[in-house]
Amino acid sequence: MSTEQPQRIGQRDDPGMPRFAGPATFALLPRSEDIEHADIAVLGIPFDAGTSFRPGARFGPGHIREASRQLHPYHQIHDVYPFAVNQVADAGDLGVTPYDLAAAVASIEAAADRFAEAGTTLMTLGGDHTIALPLLRAVARKHGPVAVLHFDAHLDTWDTNFGAPIWHGSPFRRASEEGLLDLARCQHVGIRGGVYDRSELDDDAALGFQIIRSEDYQVRPVADIVRQIRDRLGGGPVYISIDIDVLDPAHAPGTGTPEVAGLTTRELFTTLRGLAGLTIVGADVVEVLPAYDHAALTGLAAAHTAWELIALMALTPSATAGAEAQAGPALPHR
Repeated sequence: MSTEQPQRIGQRDDPGMPRFAGPATFALLPRSEDIEHADIAVLGIPFDAGTSFRPGARFGPGHIREASRQLHPYHQIHDVYPFAVNQVADAGDLGVTPYDLAAAVASIEAAADRFAEAGTTLMTLGGDHTIALPLLRAVARKHGPVAVLHFDAHLDTWDTNFGAPIWHGSPFRRASEEGLLDLARCQHVGIRGGVYDRSELDDDAALGFQIIRSEDYQVRPVADIVRQIRDRLGGGPVYISIDIDVLDPAHAPGTGTPEVAGLTTRELFTTLRGLAGLTIVGADVVEVLPAYDHAALTGLAAAHTAWELIALMALTPSATAGAEAQAGPALPHR
């Protein structure tokens, strides 16, 4: 039986077509329908019916794709070609109704189940943070209860809002209640948003989360924060969820519920780059609102964040088993 690794198809490399021209797939990667199988699918979910303040995250996936045109095939910090280790493809946008939140959540869950059954890990572009709940349902159905590493200004473990149990402030409360989370291994990072009462923090702890606040980055080395995260997550499966509002509005103004005094992009990326070797079973980058995005700062931050997550997926134990695939870049597509 041959153990030779398949040659991956990587980014577009057409000498007659500059990177700023032509269709904007994520990082100029092939579309999923143009390859036989994707190890990782970049899936857009243009949904924002669960938002509580500024709407507009439904336009996030396309905006992130446009900003991803300048992403390159080699990660110089990790010394890896992520698109050669895993076959990564753009799966386009999932069609979800903007009129029926329950129906939208059900359709997201069903689609995520189909990708899981095909052996494809999702790198999801939101959309508001509501989408994390159906994505976690599919992940837990395959892997059992998982750790959640959650970068956000807000807890997102609140209960109902205007009587609605599912909205972008409740995905991790519902996920914990449904048994989707490993309660001993979940971690918030970057929290600073307002709370109404101390009981919200008590509830959050009971739901399985520990908190690293944005203020911690002012008094602790990032390496120390990374050690705490790694100790908390342990060695099991991890789902990483990144609300772009974890960044300060100076770095990511285009988001639905901005909070001042957040992380810098350098702090976020240094933290992510310290997490090599995690078993990542899914990830999302959410809450990008193009209408508020001066100079595409938020789109750029989100695109590069997704790239960092794809690079981490190339460093998981299952991915690095095919080490010879890391020797050089993937074949270009035209």
